[in-house]
Amino acid sequence: MSTLKNNVQLIGNVGQEPIITNLENGNKVARLSLATNENYTNNAGEKQTDTNWHNLVAWGKRADFIELDVFKGMRLAIAGQLTSRQYEDKDGVKRYVTEVVIREIVLLGGAE
Repeated sequence: MSTLKNNVQLIGNVGQEPIITNLENGNKVARLSLATNENYTNNAGEKQTDTNWHNLVAWGKRADFIELDVFKGMRLAIAGQLTSRQYEDKDGVKRYVTEVVIREIVLLGGAE
């Protein structure tokens, strides 16, 4: 059960080209967004789609893989861990970010 404590699994489409950053210490980080869609029928009987956007982060070899093989619109399956952090922007305003740190990634093909 310990693997269930903080586990996220998502299937969706990449919303923009991944942003790859090479850090001074030699590490690489990839940041990208993933859109997931939930389809349902409302009370009036109309089909609706609710889209949620997720911020994803990958480090090291996973970032290398994303840099070479992941592009806007691609369909992905990912498994990872939910993390939250805070920082101050250039105006001194405290910002909060929730991200999924990718542990596993599978390419599922083109956009759906």
